[in-house]
Amino acid sequence: MTRTVHPPKLVPGDRVAVVSPSAGLPALFPRPYELGLQRLRTVFGLEPVEYPATRKMGATPGERADDLHAAFADPAVKAVFASIGGDDQITVLPLLDRELIRAHPKPFFGYSDNTNLHAFLWNTGVVSYHGGSVMVELGRPGAMAPLTVESLRAALFTCGPYEVRPAGFWTDKARDWADPATFEAEPETRRGSGWTWVNADRVVEGRSWGGCLEIVGRLLMADREVAHDPAVHDGGVLFLETSEDMPSSDEVFHTLRNMGERGLLQRFSALLMGRPKAWSFERPNSPEEGARYAAEQRAAVLRALKMYAPDTMAVFDVDLGHTDPQVILPYGGMIRVDGPARRIIVTY
Repeated sequence: MTRTVHPPKLVPGDRVAVVSPSAGLPALFPRPYELGLQRLRTVFGLEPVEYPATRKMGATPGERADDLHAAFADPAVKAVFASIGGDDQITVLPLLDRELIRAHPKPFFGYSDNTNLHAFLWNTGVVSYHGGSVMVELGRPGAMAPLTVESLRAALFTCGPYEVRPAGFWTDKARDWADPATFEAEPETRRGSGWTWVNADRVVEGRSWGGCLEIVGRLLMADREVAHDPAVHDGGVLFLETSEDMPSSDEVFHTLRNMGERGLLQRFSALLMGRPKAWSFERPNSPEEGARYAAEQRAAVLRALKMYAPDTMAVFDVDLGHTDPQVILPYGGMIRVDGPARRIIVTY
C-alpha cells in the first residue's frame, strides 16, 4: 500500500487554488461563485487564486489537468478547492501527473464528480477532504450553515479528532441560482431526526474510502482508480452518498451488489451512508415522497449488505455529500465509528 500523507494544515492568510476539474459552472452562475470566493476571504481568512479554466465552460480535459498541475505545483498555494462538480472528471484522470501531485501534497476539497480526484489521490497516498465546494457550501444563500463552517474550519486548520454530530436542521432543496431573490435569505430547513444505526455493537476504526455512489459505480465500470486487491480496504470505513440525479433504489442496489461481486463491499467494517438527496428541479418531491425515496434507498443498501456483508456496521442519514448542512470527511484518513456510544469521530 502507498504510504499515506496528510498534507500540511493552513493558517489564515494562505493562498488557496480554486479550480473547476469538472464543469466550469462559475461562467454560467457567477453569483454563488463570487459569494463563495468572498467567504473564503471573510469567513476563513484565505486568499483564493483562480486558474485559466476555472470560469470556462467546455474546457478540455487537458486544460483542467493543467490547472490542477499548476495548483499543486505552486509552493505559494496551500490547498485546492473545486468550484463545483460535473459529470466528466473521469476523462481528466489519465492526464494527471501522479508523481508531481505526490511530490506536492495539498488538501483538496470537493465532492460529487470530484470523487474521481479523491480516488486518484487515495491511490497516490494523499489524504483529501470530501465536501466544501465553493459554489454550493461556501456560496450558500443568506449565510453558510454553521455546522458546515465548523467542520470545514476544523478540516482546514486543525489536526486530530473531530466529532461528527447529526444536524439539528437540514434541507435537500435547491433554489434557482439565476434568480437574484434566491440569495436574499437562507434556505428553509426541517428538523433533523438523527442517525439510524445497524449492527452497532462494536467500535470500528479504519481508513476511509468511497464518495458519491454514482461516481464510484462509474470508476468501477471503467476499472479506474479502484484497488485491484480489495484487501487494502480490510477493516476500513466506506462512506457513500447519492446526488441530485437521484438514482433509483434498484440502481443503488445494483452498484453495491457489483461491489460485493468484486469482493470489495465485504472488506469494509463500517458503512456511513449519507442522507439521500430526495429533491431536484426535475423531481420536486413532497416531504412524504422524499421520505419514501429515502426509505427505499435504505432498504436497497440493507439488502446488499445482507447478501455480501451481513455483519458490517452501518449508519444512515449522515450529513455528508449532497445535503445541507454538510460535514467534511477525510478521504483516506481515519474514521472511528463507535456503535455502543453512537459516535462518529474523524481525524483531520
